Amino acid sequence: MTPNYTDILYTVSDQVCTIAINRPQKLNAMTGQTIRELEDAIRRASESKDSGVVVLTGVGEKAFCAGGDVKWEADGGLEDLDFRINRMLVDCPKPTVARVNGYAIASGNHIAYFCDLTIAADHAIFGQNGPRVGSPASGHLVSHLADIVGHKRAREMWLLCGRYSADKMLDWGLVNAVVPMADLDAEVRRWCDQLLAVSPTCQKLLKKSFQGIMDWTPMKEIIDRHAPGYFASGEQQEGAAAFLEKRKPDFSRWR
Repeated sequence: MTPNYTDILYTVSDQVCTIAINRPQKLNAMTGQTIRELEDAIRRASESKDSGVVVLTGVGEKAFCAGGDVKWEADGGLEDLDFRINRMLVDCPKPTVARVNGYAIASGNHIAYFCDLTIAADHAIFGQNGPRVGSPASGHLVSHLADIVGHKRAREMWLLCGRYSADKMLDWGLVNAVVPMADLDAEVRRWCDQLLAVSPTCQKLLKKSFQGIMDWTPMKEIIDRHAPGYFASGEQQEGAAAFLEKRKPDFSRWR
């Protein structure tokens, strides 16, 4: 039976499960509802006998996922958030593929580099937003990028919040292939067919082996330890408000 979701689409075709964020009017930015549905969908796909590969993407041609919906964040959505999507992608016993069809910012960028493989349209843009809008991130969410692109580039991406082209991310190693948007579906299917042609048990063992390099300290534990009272301080609210008001944030009082 097809799940009844409001923020995502869940389809299975020829052993490929596709999970698509369906908020194109918001550049597929996520709210708490979106996150809960994605977690449920990934869990469902992980356990399903009908699919051997899981594809993550967004609806439309503008955005894969632009991160958290800043209005939702400004209303306190981040506080006490237990963001498990990236861990679930790593724990998924099946290969995961990011089909990046546009902006992959913040959480969208996380998903792109936590999937086993990443295929991008040539107009895709990658980057982080955290320090720019006062949205905290820590733990494996941050550190795993260094395992993908190296420490200097990971620190550049996280600390400076720049924007990077699909070709640049191919050069850095975050992306496996870049194709024109018109060819994206065919290219993703080609990679999926190759994944479906090999031993699924060997794939599970390989994924378990890659897990060993990750530090799974929960993000909330790190925030509580190193930035106690962060959400009550007003710093996160200043970043979100500045974004919504289209002005430069003033973080000077927290230096």
